[in-house]
Amino acid sequence: MRKTFFLVFVVISLVLSPLVNALTITNETLNYQVVYHWGVVWKHAADASLTTTKTANGYSSRLTGKTRSWADKIYPVRDTLKCTMGSNFRPIKYEKLTHEKSYYAHDIVQFTNYNASTSAQCTRYRKNKPTANISLSANGVAYDMLSVFFMLRNIDFAKMKTNNTYSTWIFSGKEKEILTINYVGIEPLQLRDKSRHQAFHIKLKFTQDNGKKSSDDIDAYISTDAQRIPLMVVGKLPVGEIKCYYAR
Repeated sequence: MRKTFFLVFVVISLVLSPLVNALTITNETLNYQVVYHWGVVWKHAADASLTTTKTANGYSSRLTGKTRSWADKIYPVRDTLKCTMGSNFRPIKYEKLTHEKSYYAHDIVQFTNYNASTSAQCTRYRKNKPTANISLSANGVAYDMLSVFFMLRNIDFAKMKTNNTYSTWIFSGKEKEILTINYVGIEPLQLRDKSRHQAFHIKLKFTQDNGKKSSDDIDAYISTDAQRIPLMVVGKLPVGEIKCYYAR
């Protein structure tokens, strides 16, 4: 439950696909409505907001998610992701602050980027005390659960063939995962406010080193215009699913 809820706030990317490298961000805020869907039930369960600021050496970004008052009574969530990135959107420092029901956690990941490899040191805090120091490494570029959001917006999906698949590494706290993305194609999409868009549809799959799935697959829809805004993300729950809609 915790991981699936967290993932629907974030749209994922990879480095091995064709990149535009043309995205320019100064100061930007993207807002999302998170809706719980099960059969005929549609409930606005949470809200998320992504704020990005251009810095002298790259970018600083912060993603926050919180449940609405009715959902607080069932499963309250107050999650925050923070990331410092270089001008090429590769991560330098990543923080994950989790407050879900009675669970509290704070992970800090410091990245060291090389041309053909990535290493990182993760420090895990529980009750404001460091409880573990974990070293992570990968042959290739690696991202965290926030910096990959920006790499996705640089992918030139228009040059990709339907069902093309690519992979990259994700460092998320203590875990190292393989993210595989499958490009489905361009599809029409209607958002919650009834606005209609053309969107690139992609499917996201998370696996461990041994090929075992880390979580259920996620569907994402990215605008086909120059902004490449993630318009909707869909993730499954044990009962029902969560749909995260762009709300401007």
